[in-house]
Amino acid sequence: MLTVVSRTHPGTVRAINEDSTLWEPHLAVVAVADGMGGHNAGEVASRLALDALRSFLQESAADRDVTWPFGFDTTHSVAANRLSTAIRIANGRVYRSAGEHAEYSGMGTTIVAAIVDRSRLVYASVGDSRIYSFDGALTAITTDDSWVEMLMKESGLAAAAFERHPMRHVLTSVVGARPELDVRVDERELTDGQTIVLCTDGLHGALPDRELEAVLKAERDLDRAAARLVDTAVRRDGRDNVTVALARYSRTA
Repeated sequence: MLTVVSRTHPGTVRAINEDSTLWEPHLAVVAVADGMGGHNAGEVASRLALDALRSFLQESAADRDVTWPFGFDTTHSVAANRLSTAIRIANGRVYRSAGEHAEYSGMGTTIVAAIVDRSRLVYASVGDSRIYSFDGALTAITTDDSWVEMLMKESGLAAAAFERHPMRHVLTSVVGARPELDVRVDERELTDGQTIVLCTDGLHGALPDRELEAVLKAERDLDRAAARLVDTAVRRDGRDNVTVALARYSRTA
């Protein structure tokens, strides 16, 4: 059983909320996307991507013999193939829409998505939205697609060394930027009561991991935890849209 709540806020500066969320109980999928682009194109990109994601997951759930447009990776589970394919289809949908509509030129979106397949978590990320696991301690289980992340790997230095780097907000991969997209999909076993956190950089950029962990420890109720996280992030730094989805796994219905 999966219990999911989400909260979003446009922040104190932007008139438009370009973040989007998806929760489909019958598919056991939850996702968050952070769109980008002028003329409200970010809002279009994030919603378009999640609509495409949902559409393929519905199609492949109903028909296991569905056509796999990018082939089937036999080294991964069916659920992992479904998620990877859905995100790659979403990438094509956003990319084509940006090319067909001048006002959407250059739009793109991050995406983090997770499927619960029995007791397995299948998850993927593109961009700098994140997925964390919380089981009493908080652990980031995705890696940002960003210049800072790349520089950290190359230099061995911590993120703090790049806090003022001119490229700190530049992403190395987003949905919709190119016609093709590499998608990293991972899997792990879930434990009873484990909470999965999906969030945009409006949250994790405003709250360090230790504060995020402290809120989850203090607030067992998911609604209160999500509200507190978003409210705190907006008060701390409201320049960006802020979105979080909390998904708690239970072995019993």
